[in-house]
Amino acid sequence: MYQRSLKSVVNIVGIGVHTGEKSWLSIHPAPADFGIRFTPDQAPRVHVRACPENVSDTTLSTTLSDYGHEVGTVEHLMASLWATGVDNAQIVVRGREIPIMDGSAKPFIEAIEASGIQELDRPKKVIRITRELSVSQGDAAASLVPSETMKVGYTFVADHPVFNRYPKSLDLDFSETDFKTEVAAARSFGLIDELPRAQAINRCLGSSMLNAVAIGSNDVLNPEGLRYRAEFIKHKILDVLGDLYLLGHPILGEFQGYMSGHALNNKLSKALVRCPDAWVLETDETVSVMPYLAGIAAG
Repeated sequence: MYQRSLKSVVNIVGIGVHTGEKSWLSIHPAPADFGIRFTPDQAPRVHVRACPENVSDTTLSTTLSDYGHEVGTVEHLMASLWATGVDNAQIVVRGREIPIMDGSAKPFIEAIEASGIQELDRPKKVIRITRELSVSQGDAAASLVPSETMKVGYTFVADHPVFNRYPKSLDLDFSETDFKTEVAAARSFGLIDELPRAQAINRCLGSSMLNAVAIGSNDVLNPEGLRYRAEFIKHKILDVLGDLYLLGHPILGEFQGYMSGHALNNKLSKALVRCPDAWVLETDETVSVMPYLAGIAAG
């Protein structure tokens, strides 16, 4: 397994789900060990590095800030970079937020794969979890434990007539589950009754049924319905993978979340950085960190 980047520039235009403003981004190829960096187009020499320490806001999404510049709603794009095995990319952003697209990771994955993926000349680095690490906040909890593959388990707790009809707990092993077909299309979701409160704090100003699953008092309001029976919990898992990829490398370990969200995902990531005895950074080329990547063209 070698590090990867894109073969060519990917251009994406869309609406920011929270700002309601139009946003543009260009994903550029980058050399080995460059990592993932966001560059405001008005400050071309500034790089907002994708890392847990740069997370400045976790209110309904994950925002990165550095050098006085801010990039919002990075989690779906980060999950897409993880899913396609991209370790290195420079992402030039015009606007305050990554476009929401359809509320899932699928459009980003399709755009990245259309550009082509290239292998670089250095081994992929992998974070192997060596002992259990847990964080909590109120009733919510998140943990990482050792595993030979990347696994994510999540329990979603919400007593609502719609949520109660669908799965609230799911465990996925990504050595057996294809993220691109089984998870990537899961969209953001929210209760329609809660939208005015979110907009009162300048969130969800661009939210619509074009980029989210709208939940009424007794049913899903989107005419097309759900994409997966477990779409709600699969989107939570998508967010987890995007937030964890801010650590800079794929993880060999098992995540378990109970009612956790962006804030707790970031708290767990920061705890991992502070506990070097809980992980090792491996560069062994024989490590099979993401077996499902075998189908992606590498050259």
